[in-house]
Amino acid sequence: MIGRGVLICGVDEAGRGPLAGPVIAGAVILDPARPIPGLADSKLLSAPRREALAAEIKLHAAAWTTASASVEEIDTLNILQASLLAMRRAVEELAVVPDQVLVDGLHCPVLAIPARGVVRGDATLASISAASIIAKVARDAEMRALHRMHPHYGFDRHKGYPTVAHLAALRAYGACAAHRRSFAPVRGVLAARG
Repeated sequence: MIGRGVLICGVDEAGRGPLAGPVIAGAVILDPARPIPGLADSKLLSAPRREALAAEIKLHAAAWTTASASVEEIDTLNILQASLLAMRRAVEELAVVPDQVLVDGLHCPVLAIPARGVVRGDATLASISAASIIAKVARDAEMRALHRMHPHYGFDRHKGYPTVAHLAALRAYGACAAHRRSFAPVRGVLAARG
């Protein structure tokens, strides 16, 4: 049970499944006096709706931030530990210290603040939905920036996920610096290319 006046921070990440790019976490403390209609799991929203909601979150939340873990950290730690690292960084960078952290899923980063996981929290808790939205919008922007550096992979379209087009580009051009070498499809291409 969460009492009145308790500052709750929702946390979620974007980018665990892709073969390229960082994993980015969002942390949001919503302002109960300034509700944001339409918050939902970022995966269920169109890109324009996510962008509009991200702008509302940044305008009306009591505090928000995003943080990332790099491709190198993903390859060194593994994707779960890198996701938890990005989450911890996001919470620690908040301008306001929350009383409790609610994280989407089963796993929580190690924090100095009480934290608990909420399965399907991105679909059921507004603060986690908000965190999922700002994380996804930030990661999509990062992947568009990577597309400008490596246009032949199509990062602007698939955002690094293992689509047919991305796998074909990976086979044709090999891996770039943005690819996660610890992920099996990338490892396989690198091995095939010697």
